[in-house]
Formats: sequence, structure tokens, C-alpha cells
Amino acid sequence: MIRPLAVFDIDGTLVDSRASIFRAATEAARDLGLPEPEYDRVRRIVGLSLHQALHTLEPTLTDAELADFVAAFQASFRRMHEEAFQEPLYPGVMDTLRRLHRDGWRLALATGQNRRGVTRNLAREGWSELFVSSHCAEDGPGKPDPAMLRAAMTACGATPGGTVMIGDTSHDIVMALNAGAHPLGVAWGFHTIEEQQAAGAAHVAVDTPDLGAALDRFASAA
Repeated sequence: MIRPLAVFDIDGTLVDSRASIFRAATEAARDLGLPEPEYDRVRRIVGLSLHQALHTLEPTLTDAELADFVAAFQASFRRMHEEAFQEPLYPGVMDTLRRLHRDGWRLALATGQNRRGVTRNLAREGWSELFVSSHCAEDGPGKPDPAMLRAAMTACGATPGGTVMIGDTSHDIVMALNAGAHPLGVAWGFHTIEEQQAAGAAHVAVDTPDLGAALDRFASAA
């Protein structure tokens, strides 16, 4: 039997990047003389492509100012990683991924990161052997457009009915619905359970055992 396709978001779902994203947004704003954003505003934009996210954060910027904001954000991230910084995985994530892979699930990534960020994460120990494909905002339209999720299904030979999108934001949930895939939220990232439910999530996992159980139910029903 062909196992379903599980497509994972990265930031806030697999990787705890809350501190690094907030730091980059804060440093970029400071460098450009913009008001330093509150964390609650920053967390709401995570999952979108960087250009769209920062435009949402500062909608009055001109195109040139927005380009400078994006560049400053990226520069902050580069400085962090030049210091050998790496965002930690959430507890239980690696065990969950390995178990799904061992059970025959096809795994893919769909993220608002750029390709450099995806490459950096795929260099984590064991990751490159787990994921069939990876898709990011640089490949085409970002979330919640279904393009990258549809690309993952094509790359992995999956149907919408046999695909589950796992993410921590309403952008992930809406992307899944737009692609005809099953949306599955997680509660430990950037958006609240209520925000994900309002976007259409039927279930939001509270921890990795809950996530594993939800995926097993999906596999049984698919």
C-alpha cells in the first residue's frame, strides 16, 4: 500500500525559530530607524514569504525601503548563523520524522524560507535522507497560495486526498485547503490554536505524540 504524503512546514513546526526571527526583525527595524516591532506582530507574519511578511509588518514603506528592510533582515540572519547558531528542533520532532519515514510515509517540506534557509536545514544530521522534496517561497508564489504544496504532491506522486499539510500557522492551513489537501495544525509554533481553527484546521496537535496519532488516523482513513 502506498503511504500518504506528509508535507511539513519548517519554522514553528519542526524548528523553534521564534527567537531568531524576532531578533532579525528587531535588528532590521533598528538598522533602518523603524519602530522595533512587538513579538505579537512578528509572529503573525511568519509563514509568508519574507517580502510579503515584512510588507505586512510595515505596509507604508516604499518599494525601495521595503527592499532595504528585507536585506537588513537577511543580514541579521546571516550574522547569527556565521556565529555557528542553529535553531533547535522542537522536542520529539526527529523521532516523529524517523518513525514516519520508517513506516513508509513520503515526506516533503513546504516553507516560507528562501532556498538558502532550506539548504541550511537540510544539512541537519539525518534530514537529507528523510525528505523526498523541498519547496519554498523562492520557487513561486508563497503561502497561502497552493503552488508549493501542489509542487510537493507532483514531486512525490501524491494526490490531494492522500496528502496532509502539517504547519503552525493559518497560512499553512489555508494553503492546504486551497490545494485540496488535509490541514493539520500544531500548537507549539507561531499562531494560536484558535487562529488555526478559525482558518479551517479540524485538529491542532498539542504535542508530537498527538501529532503522530493524528497522522496515523489520517493514514488509516486515506
